Amino acid sequence: MKKSSFVEGTLIATLAIVFVKILGMLYVIPFYALIGIKGSALYAYAYNIYVIFLDISSAGLPIAISKVITEFNTLNQQEAKVRAYRIGKSIMIFLAVCVFIILMLFAPQIANLLLGDLSGGNTPSDVAFVIRAISFAVLVVPFLSVSKGFLQGHNIINVSSLSQVIEQVIRIIVILLGSFLALRIFHTSTKVAVSISVTGAFFGGLVAYLFVKRKLNANKKQIGLDVKYEKRDDITSKEIVKKIFSYAIPFIIINTVYSFYNFVDMTLILRYMNYLGLDALDVEFVASAISTWAPKINMVVVSFAMGMTMSLIPNIVEAFTLKKWEQVERKLNQALQIILFISIPCTIGISLLSTSIWAIFYGYNPNGSIILAVNIFTALFLNIYTITSSTLQGLNKFKLVYKTTITGFVLNALLDIPLMYLFSKIGIPPFLGACTATIIGNLASSIISLTSLSKEHGIKYKETFKVIMQMIIPTIAMIAVVVLLKLVLPINYESKLSCIIYISISSIIGGVIYLVISFKMGIIKQVFGKNMVNKILKKLTFNKISLD
Repeated sequence: MKKSSFVEGTLIATLAIVFVKILGMLYVIPFYALIGIKGSALYAYAYNIYVIFLDISSAGLPIAISKVITEFNTLNQQEAKVRAYRIGKSIMIFLAVCVFIILMLFAPQIANLLLGDLSGGNTPSDVAFVIRAISFAVLVVPFLSVSKGFLQGHNIINVSSLSQVIEQVIRIIVILLGSFLALRIFHTSTKVAVSISVTGAFFGGLVAYLFVKRKLNANKKQIGLDVKYEKRDDITSKEIVKKIFSYAIPFIIINTVYSFYNFVDMTLILRYMNYLGLDALDVEFVASAISTWAPKINMVVVSFAMGMTMSLIPNIVEAFTLKKWEQVERKLNQALQIILFISIPCTIGISLLSTSIWAIFYGYNPNGSIILAVNIFTALFLNIYTITSSTLQGLNKFKLVYKTTITGFVLNALLDIPLMYLFSKIGIPPFLGACTATIIGNLASSIISLTSLSKEHGIKYKETFKVIMQMIIPTIAMIAVVVLLKLVLPINYESKLSCIIYISISSIIGGVIYLVISFKMGIIKQVFGKNMVNKILKKLTFNKISLD
């Protein structure tokens, strides 16, 4: 198994996650058409609850394992490294079983808490049934995550990335095939079809885990799992457990809080829109669109930061362990520059093309397209905070992580209802207030994190600000091209083919304009580095073009 450099590891992980998220976007087109608005809301209820409890049981442990493994490798404590991995698996068994039991026993109570007094749509018993169906995934996905964390701690990114692709492919096969057979062949209820589809998380995780386990067994010598250490390193198992939890808890809090963003938005939207007297199906559509279906598309943007943190965290931990602060500053700024260079045009492009994109995935719906146009900006600010919070965690600044994350969440929760009320009074769709509250929460968390890193460690963002200012020109050029094409190209929002053609032409021309201007201005070389740009150019042109 090959180790990866920071930029190479970032690109491998990011490309894999982007591919996975694109698959995750594409499958919803036939799936949404199969299960309809009511079924999609039922799926959203169960999946959002599952994500919260999955975060509680496992979100922090994989990254904690990655940090611990990186730290022990840097200090050449090989026996402690292997012991930490085995301790992590034992902890996971206990947590996974506990969460599974909670979901199975308390599914009805969770369903009632979620739906409240809403009637005319899905029933609490339907929601409870689907929650129980998805709970089996909690028994396998955490073990996959810990194994991937062990590999990431060795900067082995390719196996972990490939496992994500495998997991997603199997999951999608189960979702589409299961729901199709249930509804079209066996003519079961929507509840049964959705319940079958959510088990895709279990089967996808199981197959991916077997793949990672096979790779671990085949490379035991390289990663030290086949060595019988006669002498234990000078660190007790109790200290290792304490270290794992001290690293894991911040990640658990962060991921759980961000899962609660969607849960709180969904719950408050259901309550407030029901209070306005809207039809139950319309209420469920808006709530599920904001909490689940728009974020499905947002994941194309969010995946860039997710991929980057897989490589960023081990590198930050290594630099911090060796007290090389200049490396910490350089890695953070490079990560921010890469994420902004990719995320900003993607975010703006999706917002401009939101009507056509929503029509392709879920059918033409004015409310859906408006939700996507605004909601996509939550992904941009979430990316920035993901990078900054990962750096804080790599530096063991856990109190600051709590502060920034909880501040953002509280702002979101406090502003949801007031902004929805304000928007309804000034003629803006009220549900956009919830989207705006989330954007404000993420932005506040990012600003606090960046400011604190600057004050406490003297980290400067001069080069990053320079890149942002340079990006204004290619970004404006891209926007102008997309807007002009919208005026020229004919679009039929009721035709998926027409929307696909329009999006393809607009995104290709807009993207080429953005990249060409960025390349000519030297932005790409500055952000990614001359060596990486050369490597990409040579591969794309079969060694005919390089910067040398």
